[in-house]
Amino acid sequence: MPLVLIADPIPLVTNADGVIRISNTRVTLDTVITAFLEGATAEEIREQYPSLQLSDIYSTIGYYLRHQLEVDAYLLERQQIANRVRQEAEKRFNPVGIRDRLLARRNHQV
Repeated sequence: MPLVLIADPIPLVTNADGVIRISNTRVTLDTVITAFLEGATAEEIREQYPSLQLSDIYSTIGYYLRHQLEVDAYLLERQQIANRVRQEAEKRFNPVGIRDRLLARRNHQV
């Protein structure tokens, strides 16, 4: 019986906010590629994120390797957005001394 070659779809979906996730999971493309770039194997990524299928991890890494410039640009944009959100949050809610304020609030309620 001859092997029939077919192209499998990429297991990535984009949500309404423009965030790319692995299909049928809440795990983002950022998460998988960052772990890969930090040296994690597909199997190690699977251990850390059990909702992922090993085949989807390999497909995602393969997609990254074939489209590295585009994915790197996407990851850079996401990092810039995250930095802006963090800066805005820190302007609204000063993180200095937050632990002490939370502990004082908890102790005051008791």
